[in-house]
Parts: sequence; structure tokens; C-alpha cells
Amino acid sequence: MSTVTISAADINKLRQATGAGMMDCRKALTETNGDFEAAIDWLRKQGQKVAAKRSDREAKEGVVIAKTTADNKTGIVVCVSCETDFVSKNADFVAFGQLIADAAITNNVANLDQLMEVKIGDLTVKALVDEKLATIGEKIGITKFERIDAPFVSSYIHGAYRIGVLVGMDKEAAEAGKDVAMQIAALNPVAVDAASVPAEVIAREKDIIMELMKQDPKMAGKPDEMLAKIAEGKMGAFFKEQTLTAQAFVKDGSKTVEQYLKDSGDVKVTSFKRVALG
Repeated sequence: MSTVTISAADINKLRQATGAGMMDCRKALTETNGDFEAAIDWLRKQGQKVAAKRSDREAKEGVVIAKTTADNKTGIVVCVSCETDFVSKNADFVAFGQLIADAAITNNVANLDQLMEVKIGDLTVKALVDEKLATIGEKIGITKFERIDAPFVSSYIHGAYRIGVLVGMDKEAAEAGKDVAMQIAALNPVAVDAASVPAEVIAREKDIIMELMKQDPKMAGKPDEMLAKIAEGKMGAFFKEQTLTAQAFVKDGSKTVEQYLKDSGDVKVTSFKRVALG
């Protein structure tokens, strides 16, 4: 029994993230004591077709800016959030986001804490954010900062500054970098390849697969050892859908991203970052 109050806003947030019905979302939050990520897992264990994802959505509104250094050795992506689309679509607010991103590049910023202390003119970024808040009249903030260093980094901004992507590669490949960044923006993989999927993500997926199989009448009576082997096989589908290099290439579904990269000069992706508004 839940010991926390489940608000309408909590239920709506889960509905927006999963597409599940209102009553199912209420039940999921109640069963998991209000834990948002656990509620998503609970829905999936009931057979709901919801995203396997991760909380990469930090804010509903704002701008996401991705940039690289002139030599393409470093890339940063920053999310400047606000409360309404009226503000996020304002040219001055977009320019403010660009100013922050430029400062991060110019000052070789490594993390969000460093960024907040960088000076632009006479004011720190933190002071500029406070000043902008007072001018706009709604809450704003820098809610996400990511950085990649690699032999070659590509950056990509999707839509009206709603998704920013960085792709680190082992050699210069501007066209391939852009294509792969667009792939990441569209399909949101969890990792570069199966070997780089975090152990906790694999354990979480296996747990959900096992739970669904136990609920399947066709699996009744099968020992856990057999179910575990079947689950290992089902994980193959997860890796194919959720890891970058195994995904079908969006521009040519006849090949995987791995094959596309091989055809583009045997380029390898070393890492990527994707930041998105909700």
C-alpha cells in the first residue's frame, strides 16, 4: 500500500511518458510508492507497450544547444529550461541559450558546476540566469550539461532546439557524424553497442522479460533455469532495437548503423550524448 500521496500531476506525468491509461498509471504509482521509474517498470511487467527509457527529459520547455570546438575535438550540449513555450520560442531566449553554449566552448568547461561559475562580461552564468529570471518573470535554469572529447565530434540540433546530440568518433567523418547524430535523435538508443549497455539496464530488462514469461500460460511449469535461457534469447531483440550499431540505419533500412559506418570508411563511434526536452 502506498504511503505517499499520488497527485493528478504525477499521474499525468506518467501518462505523458508512457502513453498508458489514467487508471493504470494511478495503479502503477500506488504499487511503487510514487517511484516514477519503478512505475514504468511495473507497467511494462503488466505487458504495457511503453518505452524502456530512461529519464533523459529534464524539462518540458526550453532550448537545447549542441556545439563543438572549431577543431571538432570537443563537443558540449546544454539545456536551458523555462516554464512555457512562449518563452522557449522567443528569439532572445534562444540567443541566451547560444550565449551559454558559446561560453562553455570558449572556457573549455568540463561540467555544469564549472559552467555556472564562468564569467560572461562582468557576471557569472549563475548571475545571468538569475537576471534573466527576473526579466522574464518565470523560472529558468540550466538543467543539463554533457561533454564529449574524441578524435572527431559531431553535433546536431533537432527540431526547434528540442533535442541536442553529440557523437564521438575515432576519425574525421563529418557526413557520417551528422547521419549518426540524426539516428540517435530519432531512435534514442541506450548505448553504442551491446557491450556498452550498463549492467543495471540489462538486469532491469531481464527482470521484466522474466516477469512477462511467468505470466504467459505457455510458459507455465517451465523451470526458472529454462526461463532464464529463453530470456537471454529475448535480450537479443532488445540489443537490436536499443543499441546504436545494431539498429537499422534510418536512411537505408537494408543495413545496420554498424554496416553504414563500415561503408563510410570503417568509422567507429566511441560515445554519444543525447539531451531532449520532454
